[in-house]
Amino acid sequence: MSNRTKRTITILIFSEFLICLGMSLIFPVMPFIKNELHFTATDMGIMSSLYALMQSIASPLIGRLSDRIGRKPLLLGGLGLFALSEVLFALTNHLYMFDLSRIIGGLSAGMFVPTAQALAADVTDLKHRAKVIGWLSAAFSGGLILGPGLGGLLAQHGYKTPFWTAAVLGLIGLIATLFLLPKDEPRQETTTNAAAKGDWRAVLTGPMLMLFVLILVSSFGLQSFESIYSIFVNEVFGFTLKDIALVLTLNGIISLIAQVVFFDRIVQAISEIGLIRVAFAASALGVFWLMFTHSKVIVMVMTLVAFTAFDLLRPAITTLLTKASASNQGVINGLNMSLTSVGNIAGPLIASALLDWNYHIPYAVVVFFLAISFGLTYTVHLTAQRH
Repeated sequence: MSNRTKRTITILIFSEFLICLGMSLIFPVMPFIKNELHFTATDMGIMSSLYALMQSIASPLIGRLSDRIGRKPLLLGGLGLFALSEVLFALTNHLYMFDLSRIIGGLSAGMFVPTAQALAADVTDLKHRAKVIGWLSAAFSGGLILGPGLGGLLAQHGYKTPFWTAAVLGLIGLIATLFLLPKDEPRQETTTNAAAKGDWRAVLTGPMLMLFVLILVSSFGLQSFESIYSIFVNEVFGFTLKDIALVLTLNGIISLIAQVVFFDRIVQAISEIGLIRVAFAASALGVFWLMFTHSKVIVMVMTLVAFTAFDLLRPAITTLLTKASASNQGVINGLNMSLTSVGNIAGPLIASALLDWNYHIPYAVVVFFLAISFGLTYTVHLTAQRH
């Protein structure tokens, strides 16, 4: 890679890590906000869903716009709105302002994350793309993993401190992007490629349509699995808070190592579609095993297997999507993020509702969808081969 490309990738990774770190700083203090301001669980649920809802609406529109006007303006806009949302959250004690802050935050994520992925695909060749997408995924995961612990430490100086810190991190990312990120050019439309016309309907065809379906299923499966995990292992296996923290910490470390060190090597060895198949099979096996085992050690091992598989699924599918079309990366990554957000909204809602019936039903549904998706990956391979 050229020095210009390396600098671009470095700034994208740095900014994505900061924005994800800022997002997750607030998680430990949400219960304190609920209790101190006397909000209901429904209030907090709506506050959380507004973020994902706005992100799902904005992502495909922003992706198409970034193809037309260039990536850098939208990256700057996303970072600026992120800082604004955190300032609003820190200043207010009113529910409607908290909700407005979350709406702005969802818009900022919808602007920044798919645009960063699109720019990474623009500036890298096929040889290095899997590695770069893996690095971006690791930055995304790393920020989300490290944020809650740092947020808990900062909250000791006041529960609003994490929000001010997140705003500062957003501004640092904004300044670094403004002055250090090279200017990019809008994507040129061509008449030979329908997808290059910026129409999202043009990319929802053939094997790409199936890849978007797999994105939706993987995000639905991960959020369904993760959202009720602590309740499931506490009620069924008697896990303590210490046990749960240990498993999630180990998962974060293993997932980061897998994405940074091994992701590109695995792709080079078995290809993206091969990794997608292995990840779907491993995640289904891990979740299935949790439903029948009685050993806490096996529960921990299968949890790590399932989480690691989920964490490798997304960058593998994203990398394959970026290679499926040489142009229109903004539209592709916008739809990618939008469908991920839909899965993030639907997964917890459906899993929590099913959990009221029986502890094992949500995970049985997850296993069913993962198994079906494993079979669908062979359709993607066969369709792609014919082209």
